[in-house]
Amino acid sequence: MHETDGKTRRFGLPTATALVMGNIIGGGIFLLPASVAPFGTVSLLAFGVLTVGAIALALVFGRLTERFPRTGGPYVYAREAFGDFAGFLSAWSYWTMTWVSNAALAVAGVGYVHVLTGDDGSKAGDLALALAMIWLPALANLAGTRWVGAVQMISTVLKFVPLLFVAVIGMFFFDPDNLGSFTAGDGNWTGGLTASAAILLYSYVGVESAAMSAGEVRDPERNVGRASVLGTIGAAVVYLLGTLAVFGSVPHDKLVDSTAPFSDAVNAMFGGEWGGTVIAACAVISIVGALNGWTLMSAQAPYAAAKDGLFPAVFAKKRRGVPTAGVLAAAVLASLLTVINYTSGVAGVFEILVLITTFSATVPYLLSAAAQVYFLLTGQREKIRPARFTRDMVLALGAFAFSFWLVAGAGYAAVYQGVLFLFVGILVYVWIVARRPSAGAAEGPATVAGTTEPEPVAASAAVK
Repeated sequence: MHETDGKTRRFGLPTATALVMGNIIGGGIFLLPASVAPFGTVSLLAFGVLTVGAIALALVFGRLTERFPRTGGPYVYAREAFGDFAGFLSAWSYWTMTWVSNAALAVAGVGYVHVLTGDDGSKAGDLALALAMIWLPALANLAGTRWVGAVQMISTVLKFVPLLFVAVIGMFFFDPDNLGSFTAGDGNWTGGLTASAAILLYSYVGVESAAMSAGEVRDPERNVGRASVLGTIGAAVVYLLGTLAVFGSVPHDKLVDSTAPFSDAVNAMFGGEWGGTVIAACAVISIVGALNGWTLMSAQAPYAAAKDGLFPAVFAKKRRGVPTAGVLAAAVLASLLTVINYTSGVAGVFEILVLITTFSATVPYLLSAAAQVYFLLTGQREKIRPARFTRDMVLALGAFAFSFWLVAGAGYAAVYQGVLFLFVGILVYVWIVARRPSAGAAEGPATVAGTTEPEPVAASAAVK
């Protein structure tokens, strides 16, 4: 069932967990406390609610990987449940989200480098630095899964330990008077909960990372689910404790206007002005680690789709366990978008494309949760214990609700523009399917729904 050969080093549970955690925690965490401070401490409750939803989604990915333990994750689940077209839309949306997000991460990383070095730089220098941030992780990926795993483990430890240190030590400097009110102004707590959740929703994008790379994970039926949950919980600990520590150490009126909340927290704890340098270094490491993981993710969905004839065949080729064409394509596209950002002078182009990714990230989640519901409802119910069926259905419905909340939180503009970009993929799908040798004879999902073990099917025999 697994397409990785015996000569390729596969990810164990620690590396798979680091992949999930590293992809979830990017550069945004360093601004999150200031972003949600205007809504009051109700935002901490929003974090808790979102964490429950993210863990439900992680558990669903684990259950789905038990059925289909191969690379592609959400693409595989959507295709097996609903056919080629749904699978393609999942792969197309996910692929779009990854390479645009990589460009956004690289640009954000340049800003933190300026904080670290203390200079403003130049446009040419910034462009070169952003391109280096894209291509160095790409080269690590091209070197093979051994290097991907090593970089991910090191970067995750280097960013997790300092953030956790601030979160834990911050408890000793915690002052309840700094927290401010539970809700901002005269608003009710439900409004503040929803508003802060809309900002925090995308903090957990990346929970699917182990499932997306299931073919490279050792014993995926067991380890993907564990890595997804452990990685999500690890990220949640950093998010929740870190935000609480900043809330409790930085006065609320200062935190609302802060552009570097973690730096302000470090300065408040230990004095001086060196906190900015330390946090900037952590942010750069965090972004490079996220770029390393997301570069791998950008190749996995096209790889799985190409194995089924739903992406160009070149995306289905692997070297050292990594789909090289997918890595190169994502790096090139992210580089082009970065060049446009620095040279076009057209305001808003980059922001619009990044906005599209906020919607694109949710499409595979919704389809995956719906696929699990489908498998449960159409499976062999007599072979499933009632308690287990109820538990899995509750988790699937909770994951669907969480994903639907992600769509709602994206906002009207993101949904509108994201749907338009999604519709462009329909033309791509038509072109690809029409050029297949067996055009018009493609089979729908042939897997027996509801079984806990995947069965061989002709349509995806090459994947297995």
